[in-house]
Amino acid sequence: QVQLVESGGGLVQAGGSLRLSCAASGRTFSTYAMGWFRQAPGKEREFVAAISWNGGNTYYADSVKGRFTISRDNAVNSVYLQMPSLKPEDTAVYYCAADWNPNVIVTTTRPRYWGQGTQVTVSS
Repeated sequence: QVQLVESGGGLVQAGGSLRLSCAASGRTFSTYAMGWFRQAPGKEREFVAAISWNGGNTYYADSVKGRFTISRDNAVNSVYLQMPSLKPEDTAVYYCAADWNPNVIVTTTRPRYWGQGTQVTVSS
């Protein structure tokens, strides 16, 4: 069982930056691939970024590739999403997710574990 708690969301102006954090419980954190999803009002939840269990592989949605950076620190059971150059279209609730298989995170919206989400609002 893994419990995920996101933090770091907030209100920022366009062009600003935020860093989301996801703290995970459990001794098996380092065995999971981790990811971030987002869901804007009236839209479906979508994949944003993922990272393999050891950080050796990262994956990004085209909409954030080259702009957002996902990272993890297995020593403190945490995964991060650095979001510079934010745009109003990045406004959404951001969710942390975990699954043993990174492909489940990258290609589906059915990772095994989810956090409760953190709101990111980017004003124009």
